[in-house]
Amino acid sequence: MPLHKSLFVDLAIVLALILIGAAGYWFSPLLLPKSDITATVAPGCDLQRQACAATLPDGGRIELSISPRPIPVLQPLAIEVRVSGLAVRQAMIDFAGVGMDMGYNRPALSAAGPDRFAGSASLPVCVTGTMPWQATVLLETESQRIAVPFRFASSTH
Repeated sequence: MPLHKSLFVDLAIVLALILIGAAGYWFSPLLLPKSDITATVAPGCDLQRQACAATLPDGGRIELSISPRPIPVLQPLAIEVRVSGLAVRQAMIDFAGVGMDMGYNRPALSAAGPDRFAGSASLPVCVTGTMPWQATVLLETESQRIAVPFRFASSTH
């Protein structure tokens, strides 16, 4: 292979790698949302039985409710998020399998009244029977992005 063709191939490979890296950086927030604040839910709260809440460091509060209960797979779920102490512009919920990729499942929630957001989703079925999930509430205010992970397990039985 002549030197100029080899150099062209090398430059094309380097350019392709740079473009792949740039695309990964640009689109990474879609799969791994960046957040300014991450809060944790009080231990012992069970979304299968009740709504669960988390308190933010600045005093804001976020409550997540999923119905029907217990949370089924392959059926429509009603999602409700209530907030206090925050002026939220946008709300979403991201469902992710814990330890198992179950695909992209991040529905947007619509404003459903003052400090209340609602939407619907469904969970895919897992062939292992019981599946641990993380439902991360993603909120965007004027100045920050907030992520609050809630954990629960679903069962096909």
